[in-house]
Amino acid sequence: MSWIYILIAGIFEIVWAVGLKYSEGFTKLVPSLITIVTMILTYVFLSLGLKNIPLGTGYAVWTGIGVIGTTIYGMIYFNESTEILRIVFISLIFIGIIGLRFTTTT
Repeated sequence: MSWIYILIAGIFEIVWAVGLKYSEGFTKLVPSLITIVTMILTYVFLSLGLKNIPLGTGYAVWTGIGVIGTTIYGMIYFNESTEILRIVFISLIFIGIIGLRFTTTT
C-alpha cells in the first residue's frame, strides 16, 4: 500500500505544480485553491508512503513522478520543447524510478 500512497502523492505533485502555473502567482482564486489543497494532499500521502519506504527512495520516486508528469503536461498544453534529448533525459528519470521501486524491499 505504501507504493500506492507514493503514486497518489506523485499525482498530487503534478496537479499542484500545474496549478501553480495557472494560479499566476496566486492571483487567480480557483487555481490557487486547487494548488494549496493538492499541496497539502501530496504531503499527506507522501508521509503515509514513507512509513514503510526508505526516505531517499520514496522522495526520489515522488519527485520523479512530479518531474515526468509536469514535463509531459508542459509539452502537451504549454507547447514546451519536445526535442529528443529532453525526452531521453525524462526517460532516464522514469528508468530510475522503476529501478528504485524494484530494488527496494517493502
